[in-house]
Amino acid sequence: MKKVSFLLMVFVLVCFASSLTLVSCKSTYLDAKKSPVLLDINKETDDYAFVNLKNYSNDFVFDMKYATPDNFLKEKVYPCGECFLRVKTIKSLIEANKSFIDKGYKIKLYDCYRPRAIQKQMWKIVPNPTYVANPKKGSIHNKGGAVDITLVDSLGIELNMGTKFDFFGEEASHNYSNLSKDILANRKFLKEIMLQNNFKSFDSEWWHYNLTNSSADKVSNQKWRCED
Repeated sequence: MKKVSFLLMVFVLVCFASSLTLVSCKSTYLDAKKSPVLLDINKETDDYAFVNLKNYSNDFVFDMKYATPDNFLKEKVYPCGECFLRVKTIKSLIEANKSFIDKGYKIKLYDCYRPRAIQKQMWKIVPNPTYVANPKKGSIHNKGGAVDITLVDSLGIELNMGTKFDFFGEEASHNYSNLSKDILANRKFLKEIMLQNNFKSFDSEWWHYNLTNSSADKVSNQKWRCED
């Protein structure tokens, strides 16, 4: 009995410390089960809840790199290719995609919410805050407020952005100008629409966008269960 009480006390203290450091103490799993019908994101009242983008729109292309070995970790670290984000992030992302669709394009997603445990794996491989956030502080990905994206045309062909996703070099930066006019125009197009829809760009990565004012949200380590 004393051992149980001690463990309970430790758990409470950890949760209290987590609240001070904006780290979520939740241990529940996110549910990847699909809704039989599309849901209306604007009817969701809790802007901070984690939900699956696929339940709210069919207008995105998904290429979730960390659910495959096709990433810089060279291993599959997500159980399946789902895109979880906070409700407020999805609201802005859907509006941005509507703007792209009006112009003949749509968003292709590489990464969305990322558990903190995965952030630690990334930091071990690339311990450089220019490209990978230190897990002690946490990434906006860990808070459900960031997306890694590109654009595809009406045929599903990716626009040329000059580098691959997760290219760790100066050529991936928004500030790098030694690129063709078409590539620079593509990056500018992506950036302008995202900024118009409540997102901020990340200087060293053309694909990374953070929801405005999402840095104050709690870091989460929730994982997800996949449909059979």
